Amino acid sequence: MDKTFRFVADESGIRLDKFVVEKCLELSRTHVQNLIADGHITVNSRSAKPGLRLDSGDEVTIVVPPAPPSPLSPEPIPLNILYEDDDLLVVDKPAGLTVHPAPGHPAHTLVNAILSHFPHLADLGDSLRPGIVHRLDRDTSGVMLVAKNSSSQANLINQFRTRSIVKAYLALVKGKLTPGRGIIEAPIGRDPANRKRMAVVPEGRAARTNYKVIKYIGNYTLLEVVTETGRTHQIRVHLAAIGFPVLGDPVYGVKSPYVSRQFLHASRLGFKLPSTGDYVEFTSGLPPDLARALKDIS
Repeated sequence: MDKTFRFVADESGIRLDKFVVEKCLELSRTHVQNLIADGHITVNSRSAKPGLRLDSGDEVTIVVPPAPPSPLSPEPIPLNILYEDDDLLVVDKPAGLTVHPAPGHPAHTLVNAILSHFPHLADLGDSLRPGIVHRLDRDTSGVMLVAKNSSSQANLINQFRTRSIVKAYLALVKGKLTPGRGIIEAPIGRDPANRKRMAVVPEGRAARTNYKVIKYIGNYTLLEVVTETGRTHQIRVHLAAIGFPVLGDPVYGVKSPYVSRQFLHASRLGFKLPSTGDYVEFTSGLPPDLARALKDIS
């Protein structure tokens, strides 16, 4: 059954797609743009384009058709669940596991594993990304949040959008990074020389990364990195841009004999529980491959 929403713009100048995303938190921007292209979102009963600038008083009608049956198959992939309640899961994602299906990775993802444990999530939101409210790169390990219902999904997405969620990572970089604390603020977008990579580019989206030195190990630096924004490959791009690439990163840094993937681990995640508003934090220690790399370097 279709879901219908109606909103009246209370200001002029905002893009239609941005307005809808802000009003319907459970809809991703891509989903909104697809709805607009299919004629399911109208302005004053007329079709429109995503970039239309609304005028104050415009009536926006959003019709969300039922999600098509999920094309995903549950797979009995082990999950390390750190916490679970009626609204969400906190999982410790291993390196090498892609979060959701994408070109080149149609199966064997975290989503396939989640559906094996929680089949009802197949009907939640995007049919290819049910319950997913944020991502980690395939070869980045650590703490991740997964929503279990639409209201908690909207709540968590809003916490990410308002930057109230704390996302901390451990990263080992090549070189002795000084000073001991710093902020990297530089826009990130597609690399014009290689569209498969990201880069610091003037026309990119604003990105801000905070770092703190934990310790120096020879010619390497172990950092705690806290991101204020969530751009694709943000930490890897920012650290490489200032001349301190993440160890083992084959895309933005250099390969290493000490570790077979980028030394990047989501070690801490803090957020408010949708049910109570209480702030909670969950942590994950270094996995064996990264702990072994530190020992070998020392």
